Amino acid sequence: MATATPIPVLQKPPGFRDPNGLPARPAKPVPRKVALPPSFNPKKKRRNCCPACYYCCCVFLLILVILIVICGIVFFFWFDPKLPTFHIQSFRFTRFNVTSRTDGQYLDAQTVTRIEVRNPNEKISFYYGATEVDVSVGEGDDQTELGTARLPAFTQKNQNTTSLKIETKVDDQQVNEGTGDRLLARFGSKNLAVKVEVRTKVGVGVGAMKFGKFGVTVTCRGATLKELDGSTMPKCDITLLRWCNIMVLSVEQEVWVMTSQQHTGKLNLVEGNAGL
Repeated sequence: MATATPIPVLQKPPGFRDPNGLPARPAKPVPRKVALPPSFNPKKKRRNCCPACYYCCCVFLLILVILIVICGIVFFFWFDPKLPTFHIQSFRFTRFNVTSRTDGQYLDAQTVTRIEVRNPNEKISFYYGATEVDVSVGEGDDQTELGTARLPAFTQKNQNTTSLKIETKVDDQQVNEGTGDRLLARFGSKNLAVKVEVRTKVGVGVGAMKFGKFGVTVTCRGATLKELDGSTMPKCDITLLRWCNIMVLSVEQEVWVMTSQQHTGKLNLVEGNAGL
């Protein structure tokens, strides 16, 4: 008996759905996360690392400030600190000539200035660094420089007076047209205004301790030759740290003679005693 040939099974085409079969379940949509604005995102609170450290620092700074204030009050009442005083003791010309030439006017002048510095403190000394002294005459557009003296450092003990004698000169210094004539006329009538400016650094000494230096500018101006020849003591402005201006006067006892040439740092230092 012959065997029956098997009938091949037909393959279902792609996408075929059996009408008699169960309906296919639809796929569930993937849920989406709703994007919230930044204001709805709660920020994580940072833990305070060490609140006690801040309080300790504040208390320490407060105690330090109180101690500094107390030390300042004690220092002020115990030592009664006062600033050094400056004034022009004398000023004179040893030579003053104006020469007119074809190319302009030229000035020859030599000055001797004495500046008095007094320390009124009983328990405080001052020590000065290198000092520069500028001398000029005239006002406004007629102001003319007559040289600069560079002085060495020196120390001033308590209740001590120091007199700085400064000599400057200019040779054949050209001046503006007409300025020489006006300077010469005012020199003859003794109405020539004089200006002396001292730039230095001052430190404070209490016993063996020294506290270090701060900039000081002393300006003596406005006085004329006639006033300087009289008994009037011109007032000087002291500028501390470029903002504090004080007007002072003073008296003398000890002399430091300092000689300088025009625009050079060469000077001779001699110590001695002299009267007014």
